[in-house]
Amino acid sequence: MSTQSLDLTVVGWIGTEVRNFHETDGGTPFSTFRLGSTRRWFDKQTGAWKDGQTEWFNVKVWRTTALNVARSLRKGDPVIVQGRLSTEEWISEQGPRTSLVLEATALGHDLAFGSSHFARTVSTTVGSGDASPGQTPVPTDVSGFEEVAQDDDENLVPAEDVVEHEEVGPALAAVR
Repeated sequence: MSTQSLDLTVVGWIGTEVRNFHETDGGTPFSTFRLGSTRRWFDKQTGAWKDGQTEWFNVKVWRTTALNVARSLRKGDPVIVQGRLSTEEWISEQGPRTSLVLEATALGHDLAFGSSHFARTVSTTVGSGDASPGQTPVPTDVSGFEEVAQDDDENLVPAEDVVEHEEVGPALAAVR
């Protein structure tokens, strides 16, 4: 096992729909999407924001995290992705090609641009430390968990006390 890896955190926007693989056919589930990240800075001389070149990454996510990504993230969502960077090489009609692949170990919505609702994934298979190798898996005890109702977009209205920014639209607040 190598002791060195290129760990990276990228803040950007999902540029494609999330694609799911092996969710129902028994293979190891994984999801992929393209992530664009553009460096942005304020130019004091012109008094305007400037954009640099957009860098594109193929993000690949495995197992339970892949299933959660497929249910939670959509094209256009602002996200923060942490993972290991590598390259994939293949042969296309145009010849040899390469792309940057970020194998995500942690990711989620960038809450600088909006709010998000978290719902814990509850597994009915082996929990951490519930069974030793060779033993029958024990279902995870979920009796202490409280079920949280899903958010309904119909209850969201623009918050009046939120300051709007040039690059961000109005925030949403729940009406109770």
